[in-house]
Amino acid sequence: MNPMMVGDILKYTPTSTVGKVTDVMERNGTVWVKLDFTGLYYDAGYLKAADPSEYIEVSYKEREKTSAGREGAEAAIEELRKTEEEVDIRRFTPSGGG
Repeated sequence: MNPMMVGDILKYTPTSTVGKVTDVMERNGTVWVKLDFTGLYYDAGYLKAADPSEYIEVSYKEREKTSAGREGAEAAIEELRKTEEEVDIRRFTPSGGG
């Protein structure tokens, strides 16, 4: 496999995730490549060159909307807690034993 460089457009074959390389590092004999689309590192052994037409650039502004950070996560957890408190499970379980 050719060395991967920052700026290359690659596809992670197990999920078909396509992204632009933002970082390449080696750790314990494995080459890891960070893709901009997810911000995650992928094992280079599962990456292959992608056609540029498959790449959809995600703007910084869009990325902020989808990754609200700690405050967004805390709000989502609080919302789940409220929903959990409001649900009466008796509505969803059968009344007879089995």
